[in-house]
Amino acid sequence: MEIFKQGSRGKKKVISDYFHGDVFQDPIIVAPEPSRVRAIKVSFEPKARTAWHTHPLGQTLFVLSGIGLVGLRNKAPQIINVGDTVWIAPNEEHWHGATKEYSMEHIAIHETMNGKVANWLEQVLDIDYNI
Repeated sequence: MEIFKQGSRGKKKVISDYFHGDVFQDPIIVAPEPSRVRAIKVSFEPKARTAWHTHPLGQTLFVLSGIGLVGLRNKAPQIINVGDTVWIAPNEEHWHGATKEYSMEHIAIHETMNGKVANWLEQVLDIDYNI
């Protein structure tokens, strides 16, 4: 058993081709194999979002604060609020992030498959982000 005290692993700013804007991550679960589950708390400042991506075994999002958006290919993004849970099916192309006016924080839960949790694609264009 391991206990990780609050703040002991630190929130880190994400600097990556897989995100747009100011995004911060706090690890929750990164258990060693044979466990496959991973969970992170992700904080998006207004206008921040992920790039398009998929998850080989799907993903669950649970909104902790703020107002967010989640989008699927060829569909208008949907608003997500505090307490909402979103299930994204395996290999479904999607993105998620904050709205233009509000920040949003969620827990993202997914599993690894052959050591991989996500397949990252291109950035979300403004035309896909704007609602």
